[in-house]
Amino acid sequence: MAETPYGFDTLQIHAGARPDPATGARQTPIYQNSGYVFRDADHAAALFNLQEVGYIYSRLTNPTVMTLAERIASLEGGVGAVCTSSGHAAQIMALFPLMQPGDNIIASTRLYGGTVTQFTHTIRRFGWEARFVDTDDLAAVEALADGRTRAIFAESIANPGGYVTDIPALAEIAGRIGVPLIIDNTSASPYLCRPIEMGATIVVHSTTKFLTGNGTVIGGCIVDSGKFDWLASDRFPSMTEPEPAYHGLKFAETFGPMAYTFHGIAIGLRDLGMTMAPQNAFLTLLGTETLSLRMQKHVANAEAVAAWLEKDDRVESVTYAGLASSPWYDRAKRLYPRGAGSLFTFALKGGYDACVKVVNSVELFSHVANLGDARSLIIHSASTTHRQLTPEQQKAAGADPSMLRLSIGIEDPADLINDLDQAMAKAM
Repeated sequence: MAETPYGFDTLQIHAGARPDPATGARQTPIYQNSGYVFRDADHAAALFNLQEVGYIYSRLTNPTVMTLAERIASLEGGVGAVCTSSGHAAQIMALFPLMQPGDNIIASTRLYGGTVTQFTHTIRRFGWEARFVDTDDLAAVEALADGRTRAIFAESIANPGGYVTDIPALAEIAGRIGVPLIIDNTSASPYLCRPIEMGATIVVHSTTKFLTGNGTVIGGCIVDSGKFDWLASDRFPSMTEPEPAYHGLKFAETFGPMAYTFHGIAIGLRDLGMTMAPQNAFLTLLGTETLSLRMQKHVANAEAVAAWLEKDDRVESVTYAGLASSPWYDRAKRLYPRGAGSLFTFALKGGYDACVKVVNSVELFSHVANLGDARSLIIHSASTTHRQLTPEQQKAAGADPSMLRLSIGIEDPADLINDLDQAMAKAM
């Protein structure tokens, strides 16, 4: 269904889903099983040799999970996708086919704190390096590239500040240096942003957030554009050289545009085991069915709350790119015409202490280390999600101690404003 001319609202309900062949059930069933019966020995051998597509073991593929993968790929305009156990798992698995010990990636300084930590410390254990840079400084981005650079990584709408990335500009640089551009599209969702159409090679998601939209399950996804020419250089041996585990099969030659997706399943899920559970996939599928409706309400509410905060004397600044005062307003209008999302920060004149008091005083907002929920959420990033970062890293990421992060839900906006008003009154 990914190649049909259906609109977004249709795809978010129907892509990947078909009536169950055994029962006729219209909603995708939860295939809560580990293994699958082979037709015969030849069928089993063909599956294990990657000569035939099918189901072997749910660490690799599962019908419920594959339905979700196909749906997200359709919404993003990709050729295929691999679902994972979490957004963090998706990031590691996205890099896994690209990297060898000694290789590096160029990463935006404006990233979720957990991603900064993962890229600063954890990936070094693989012998990989992340080189952080302000991606608005395009000359600096390109200057960091060398012969061991394997990708550029950024978020479409950055967590926590709601900064919007100039994806086409980064795509041009990635094209010149011959590496994939990886965009984390979690905060925008494919309804607000389609990175592949802007030149991105790979899109990753924490499906936990807006795609699911109800705060129930953890998950991740990697979407392959199918547009990168892996054979253009010798930089990506996992894609171009013989794979010993499959009798010398070469992924790029064998699978063409689907090479990266097949590698993610046949090598990534097989050996790393970062598998999404069928129950989690089912709940995320339910969430995707209302994605466009929810995102419209998320954006409308965020615009109302941000405009009110900007006018309040107790507020030092608001980072929402949907405000005309934002330095990224014009970019957001150009690249994200449906809205700048519903994630942003605001700084209180009372500083750190006032932020803590506000968090402790809200009644409708939930103090939660998550985003993209139907409920409105608040957190003090400097003392929680970005706590492991240095003060310099916190500032670069947009998580100063005086800032509170909001993820605006789909409630009545007047109620959200009233709750912030009473909490700030108590705090200041």
